[in-house]
Amino acid sequence: MIGISADFDPVHKGHVKLIQKGREIAEETGDEVVVYLNKGYSANHAPFFVPYEARAEMALKAGADRVVSIEGLHHRLTLAYTVPIRIAMMIEDGAVDYVDAAGVNVSVPMLTKKAKQFAEKGIFSGIPRSLPNRNVIRWFAVNEFLYNKYNRKMKFHIIPELSMGGKISGREIRRAIIENNMEIPSEVEEFLPSSTVKILKREIKKGTIPGYRDLPIIIKRMNTYSRAKLMEIAHLNANAINEIIKGRVYREEDQIWAVFRRAGYGPVLTRLAISAIEQNVTRVEVHNLIKSYEKQGLIPTDQTIDKVIQRAWFVANKTVHGIKSSEAHEEFRKGSTLKSPPDLSFDGGFNIRSFEAEKLESNMDAKIYVDQNGVLSCELRAGEKIKSPLKLPAKMATYLRLLVDSHFIPIKGTVIKKERGIRIRIEIGEN
Repeated sequence: MIGISADFDPVHKGHVKLIQKGREIAEETGDEVVVYLNKGYSANHAPFFVPYEARAEMALKAGADRVVSIEGLHHRLTLAYTVPIRIAMMIEDGAVDYVDAAGVNVSVPMLTKKAKQFAEKGIFSGIPRSLPNRNVIRWFAVNEFLYNKYNRKMKFHIIPELSMGGKISGREIRRAIIENNMEIPSEVEEFLPSSTVKILKREIKKGTIPGYRDLPIIIKRMNTYSRAKLMEIAHLNANAINEIIKGRVYREEDQIWAVFRRAGYGPVLTRLAISAIEQNVTRVEVHNLIKSYEKQGLIPTDQTIDKVIQRAWFVANKTVHGIKSSEAHEEFRKGSTLKSPPDLSFDGGFNIRSFEAEKLESNMDAKIYVDQNGVLSCELRAGEKIKSPLKLPAKMATYLRLLVDSHFIPIKGTVIKKERGIRIRIEIGEN
């Protein structure tokens, strides 16, 4: 089987070249050409311009034998996680060959060399932006990594990206159609196969194009969720949450994008965070999803849940001894470890008044969040909302804050009544 993984939003002549290359290989091997088509959200975490069914039809009209949907990933996980899952899916389905495109000046030997370097380190989330075609490098590297699991890997066939006076961009095609009042401009039509043009016109007439986010639900949640509630959503760190709170009230999508820019999010992470808000994706949900793929051996060691927690523990231990956080991160990346395992359960103090203490019961939920001043705090509901800063040793405060900003490590707080007072038990992950 020859595999192609894509958004195809919409299928243009560059995509047709991919399928044609697959057909050439199929003529020699007798295999079928299968397009693994992202559904629900694009690989870059955005809603699709063209509905899945129409994109699948475009792929078949362009020469694919079959289309397989890939769904449920791109509003939950970054590319560093979705790429191993997608490649594993293809290998398990019997894909032997894989077709992709890279810049005309990029050599396959260079891609292979760089990919092997990252595969040896088990690092697929930190490929420098300065490297050309870094996503193709990631696919090469993960293909090498999964050889250890399957004892085989796909043969990659890399063709030059099609250029017609410049790289053909799906983003520019979509933008041009929207700006032309949902008519396909003649200068865009030349980049599209006739089958795509026909399907696009049909879908535009039906009103299925373009696809939209559920903006009212996003705005409602960003306007009404508390800091503690927002902290439960995956891919929101403390800075993003505080910017969300400060930016209220929201009415337009531009306001939402501005919030994430102020929080230091790039475009891709912004789209993922907005998608997580839209679908109410929780940290627990993402944590458990990654864990399930870990059990299947699909998650590189450097990206496992345990590794993320160990990194926070290592950095917290080092910084209390005067080492800079950046230096501690680099030391951990090079393989340094601690003898003591991370604390996954520990107690913290908090300040409440005596009449509030009387309302608290053991095992009551305590939501952990970061307040507007950057202070780790807890929120309890005992008839009324009770808030208090957490009292923690410096090491544990640093450790907890790093986990808060990890984007997907769940943090659970519970009221614990002891003889010497009431404490908040903090549990890391899904214990």
